[in-house]
Amino acid sequence: MRLILLGPPGAGKGTQAKMLKDKFCIPQISTGDILRQAVKDNAELGIKAKLFMDVGQLVPDDVVIGLIKERIKQADCEAGFILDGFPRTIVQAEKLSETLDEMGSVIDTVVDLEVDADEVISRLAGRSTCQDCGGMFHEESCPPKAAGICDSCGGTLAQRQDDNTETILKRLDVYQESTAPLKQFYKKQGNLKTVTARGSVEEIFSRVLEMVK
Repeated sequence: MRLILLGPPGAGKGTQAKMLKDKFCIPQISTGDILRQAVKDNAELGIKAKLFMDVGQLVPDDVVIGLIKERIKQADCEAGFILDGFPRTIVQAEKLSETLDEMGSVIDTVVDLEVDADEVISRLAGRSTCQDCGGMFHEESCPPKAAGICDSCGGTLAQRQDDNTETILKRLDVYQESTAPLKQFYKKQGNLKTVTARGSVEEIFSRVLEMVK
């Protein structure tokens, strides 16, 4: 099973991808996680990516495509994978299709998580992320048991630099310009499914499962 999760920042792609990963025992591939780790490691790629991430811009295609191509060729992806945050442009989608063609594979389902801008701002502005394990919390819908401390590992929680209102609005503009056209791209391929990403996490997951099954 090879899946792609589409949707604007804050649509819940990461949360749903983790649940799908546990359900189907296939890896979740998050370009955001890969890039943030590169930034944390102060790697050459991370330094280059950070310049774009800090202002809400997309990281250049050549950087992201290279990371993804190497990742999906690893052994744990033989039974399938979940792409979370990739592709984000038509060029990336075309390169992904080329890579999968070379591997004799295709994307089975593309799930588009739909949510409006006001909801996105509310979700992201109140979100904090564990600096150690990547766990996500929200001051209203999913607060940690102890302020500033991750429930899972005890790590420190912090708001991402790009989770402020000004940058969120820029990220939404970038999404509409560069990523939203992917819906038509995958609609033509016949594998696009749309899910309303409102309600509880469990309710949304139930809708996603109906689409991928």
